[in-house]
Amino acid sequence: MREKGIFKIASTLVLLTAVLAGCGNNGANTPASGNASNAPAETSGEEVAVSNDPIKFTFFDGNVGDSFDNPVAKKITEKTGVTLEIQQPTGNPSEKLNLMLASNDLPDMMAISRGDNLDKYIAAGALIPLNDLIDKYGPHIKEMYGDTLNKTRSADGKNYYLANWYGLEQYPVFGFMMRMDVMKELGAGDKASNGEPFTAEEFVALLKNYKEKFPSIDGKQTYAMTLNGENMGAISGTFKGMFGIMPYYETNGELKSDVRDPKYLEMIKFINSLYTQGLIDPEWATIKTQQYEQKLASGTIFASTDAFWNLGKPNTVLKEEAADPSKKDESQFYPYKVIAPGVDPAKTTYGPKSSLGWDGIGITTKNADPVRAIKFLDYLASEEGQYLMMWGVEGVHWDMKDGKHVPRQEVLDGFKKDWGAYSKETGIRKWTWTIKNGPGSDGTPYDLIGRYETDPVSALAIKNLADSSFDTAMYDNLGPSGGTPEAIKQTKVGETTGKYFPRMIMASSEAEAVKLYDTMMKELDAAGLPALEKIYTDNYNKRKELWN
Repeated sequence: MREKGIFKIASTLVLLTAVLAGCGNNGANTPASGNASNAPAETSGEEVAVSNDPIKFTFFDGNVGDSFDNPVAKKITEKTGVTLEIQQPTGNPSEKLNLMLASNDLPDMMAISRGDNLDKYIAAGALIPLNDLIDKYGPHIKEMYGDTLNKTRSADGKNYYLANWYGLEQYPVFGFMMRMDVMKELGAGDKASNGEPFTAEEFVALLKNYKEKFPSIDGKQTYAMTLNGENMGAISGTFKGMFGIMPYYETNGELKSDVRDPKYLEMIKFINSLYTQGLIDPEWATIKTQQYEQKLASGTIFASTDAFWNLGKPNTVLKEEAADPSKKDESQFYPYKVIAPGVDPAKTTYGPKSSLGWDGIGITTKNADPVRAIKFLDYLASEEGQYLMMWGVEGVHWDMKDGKHVPRQEVLDGFKKDWGAYSKETGIRKWTWTIKNGPGSDGTPYDLIGRYETDPVSALAIKNLADSSFDTAMYDNLGPSGGTPEAIKQTKVGETTGKYFPRMIMASSEAEAVKLYDTMMKELDAAGLPALEKIYTDNYNKRKELWN
């Protein structure tokens, strides 16, 4: 298990902290600046001349292992003189990161998922502080990141990484997915595409009407709703959004687990009522993702709960098999907002988004030329670098017309035909280091493929649910450090909640669901939840103080 592996090497990491901090460099790179030390060049107090002479860095990226030789990569090298040897694990990225840290076998730069692994690398002294480097050599970083640099500081006040996909974006995540054509048949056509939310009562009425009107289709059993039993996060995320439940329940100046929020039990009662009324597929809890997609594509399901982009496969099938080709778009599942009783529609929480992004891109102590490295990252962070990574090469993949970036049609067509193959061929959107959410100075989005042309499902998702987006950054990673006794408690708490969630949904009655909830809370307290909540609160207060 991943948790056990982290626990076993905890003592090794403690010993390595001092070693990593003072270890000499064994890398093959020769600093273009002439600084032979692996310490940040700015610590010498002298300005260092920076050239664009050819230099190669090793770069660990747990997400993408493609060679740095596509058209986008070649243009980056032309602009910076930097080529990269991309390293990616063949197995579990977390296991590889643990091994590299334990053996001190580090690349020059790294892209690490924010959270436990990144925190361990910082604590072990494996990543160098970037503040002085950014001050001297990172004008684009300072301009583009702004206050994000303040929020990504560690407790010592230093920046050890640059975030990607940073900046809050008003973009939806979860929603109640419903077939638009079926909605119209059930008499809800007036709300099918006008952006208005549904009340809980209206939603339940739709499910009941579907069950009554379509008990079977082509001889197959139908269900008003099915859920992906392999993705409990999407299920709970959607229903929590409906009830406006936040990542933590804040009360009396303390952060508590969201299961203590009174609205959590109300949510459980609501889901259980759908189940006991026969509106939810009784097999949902054991369904795997592939089976779930097949059920949705079969035409026998009206609704589900999910991140709207997860239904791409079944929607493709439904469009292809639409009886009326002129209405194929209507045959798809679209995301809608449903509001729980007493909840302000503006305070629904369907769109948890962290303004601090997904990964942290850092420079390791093994890097022989941190100045060239930060200059490289500064270029990628610039607006020119953003458009190069995400749109491709000017004059080849896009053109500037009337002051705006305009993609060539063959690029849009290439991604529509085969996203993965075209990205690999061109390098467009292959790497997303230092990428910022939102539009560039001309109003066009940095994320060409994700935001420039919006398909009907995404367009309606934005219309229906974008206003429910909220920034989770203040609540990210407030739990205990990995490898600690408290981390083991955190694992136990998560397992306990995961065990009871489906049981409460499928309870035989509301009274039974409440009884299971009470039993779960007793087990959570016994597993150490109160101690964890103190950690959440302490870390939350420290973060607020650091950010202020």
